[in-house]
Amino acid sequence: MKTLQLTDWLPTTKKEMELRGWESVDIILFSADAYVDHPSFGAAVIGRLLEAEGLRVAIVPQPDWHGDFRDFKKLGRPRLWFGIAPGCMDSMVNKYTANRRLRSEDAYSPDGRHDLRPEYPTIVYTRILKQLYPDVPVILGGIEASLRRLTHYDYWKETFKPCILIDSQADMIIYGMGEKPVQEISRRLLEAIEEGDPTLDYDEKGESRIGMATFKKVIGQGQIPQTVSLFTKEHIPGGITKEDIVLHSHEECIKNPIAQAENFRFIEEESNKYHASRILQQTGSVFTVVNPPYPPMSQAEIDHSFDLPYTRLPHPKYKGKRIPAYEMIKFSVNLHRGCFGGCAFCTISAHQGKFIVNRSKESILREVKAITEMPDFKGYLSDLGGPSANMYGMHGKNLKACQKCKRPSCIHPEICPNLNTDHSSLLDIYHAVDALPGIKKSFIGSGVRYDLLLHDAKDERINKINAEYTRELITRHVSGRLKVAPEHTSDRVLYLMRKPSFRQFEEFKRIFDRINREEQLHQQIIPYFISSHPGCTEEDMAELAAQTKALDFQLEQVQDFTPTPMTVSTEAWATGYHPYTLEKVFSAKQPKEKLAQRMFFFWYKPEYQSSIRHELMRMNRPDLIPKLFGQEGFNRPNGNKPGNKYQKKSRYHKPDGGSRRR
Repeated sequence: MKTLQLTDWLPTTKKEMELRGWESVDIILFSADAYVDHPSFGAAVIGRLLEAEGLRVAIVPQPDWHGDFRDFKKLGRPRLWFGIAPGCMDSMVNKYTANRRLRSEDAYSPDGRHDLRPEYPTIVYTRILKQLYPDVPVILGGIEASLRRLTHYDYWKETFKPCILIDSQADMIIYGMGEKPVQEISRRLLEAIEEGDPTLDYDEKGESRIGMATFKKVIGQGQIPQTVSLFTKEHIPGGITKEDIVLHSHEECIKNPIAQAENFRFIEEESNKYHASRILQQTGSVFTVVNPPYPPMSQAEIDHSFDLPYTRLPHPKYKGKRIPAYEMIKFSVNLHRGCFGGCAFCTISAHQGKFIVNRSKESILREVKAITEMPDFKGYLSDLGGPSANMYGMHGKNLKACQKCKRPSCIHPEICPNLNTDHSSLLDIYHAVDALPGIKKSFIGSGVRYDLLLHDAKDERINKINAEYTRELITRHVSGRLKVAPEHTSDRVLYLMRKPSFRQFEEFKRIFDRINREEQLHQQIIPYFISSHPGCTEEDMAELAAQTKALDFQLEQVQDFTPTPMTVSTEAWATGYHPYTLEKVFSAKQPKEKLAQRMFFFWYKPEYQSSIRHELMRMNRPDLIPKLFGQEGFNRPNGNKPGNKYQKKSRYHKPDGGSRRR
């Protein structure tokens, strides 16, 4: 591995700019995460991409938002625009558990520090920049702004909020994966400078630069895909047309929850369409205009994004400090973008879309080779995966049918007959990676969709390949534990989640256990479950506890449902109505209700057993008492004693309220 210099990272200070011979920059990105120059960190991706376009880009990671705002002033004014990259995770999910308690650490900050990131950095950073530089455009990106591009429910403020452009005072949102929009915006602004647009601003030396007058003129001239802007009615580009989808206003949504639920169906459908419509929503005197997204990236485009000259390391300023999120992914490789699962509680499709965009085999192998050259690499890849581990290479057999489809999920309520579920491309990647010098073993750390493995493809060749994949996955790519996400045991709740029946998990577990016996392995299967999801009752959770115990699982920590913006589940939770059926949906909202559901996971803990017995009797479900505590426990007030056999059975650990990158 070559010796790196400070100039191998994008500059973060004036001194680093001077080392490059720069007096000023074109674009400054403010990031609420530590600066890790790696393709898994959004600010690094956008920065490197713009650098490849010939632009001078700087990053200010985790600026101090207190005092005199010196971090916001230290690099001066950019020639084109400021960008806000609030973080790889939503800031509120990053900071708080589902119970609104501060997390034990901030995974994207050095040494896990809590004091380096404000709540809602998108809003905090933008307001500071607009105070200091009112005439410089501010563009928002990242998941925090992306999921707040229209009226949304804010779980932490317990209210419906308008488009984040209104609260932040920013000038534009780039939603979803931002490579193509940032290139187009920057190209148009550079053209305005080259053409000497009469609205341009000028610095002290007479050099032209972009001010708000030019920016508004440029974005008003034509629709830039995958962007969100505010306009008065008379200034909406092209006016309101019959092809536009006009949602209920923000004010209507506040007054009438059904209006918000109705809105969301259109929002989700248009987010997942190949050819989407423009969406408009009025808030007060302005309209939020959401331009349709770009078509999915080509393989050449996504390869270009991953092949940029990342150092793959944290900036030298963090020497001697641990960045937890980086430690988790530093020896992992992302194979694709997009997810067609459409899980009701997940934000991936809202941000990445449902169409799978695959990296080429060559690009993947280049990244793996770069990892093998890292000085602390010991030969073990922690993950060859993606948003879901086993969707690489999958697409519709008839692409024209896919382009007309508006289903949010390709596999719910059943796997689409047009979907090619062939795992052969993924197997080929595994074999090629494992054959590289320096690779001892590659693990699959991403969640596996077992419903794709169990699907009868009506093509025996594909079924044979998928069985081969299943065996190879279990025998060669499990680091002792295989993560899967059944999420619940109730088919009624699972349907609301857009997840397959629990019977499929039981079938997959039988296959997993059989292969482990045949190969004399001692591996665990790690199931994830969610409590307090919309539609879930105490009785559902009691039955979940009994069913998982029967399968020999003892769950130590669980994930409560967290209502994050722009998911079907959140809209059902917040409005009380399902966005697609407008039927009423029950949700456990009060802390007491949520605790009552969660406690059933801990049937083996003496301190919960009396309460569990009481609740089961109240629900008229005494039949579950012996299933949880045995026949002796049925008559014993405290159930099983500490140290019973189930406390020695299979366990798994997961951070309290962790997001699992959703």
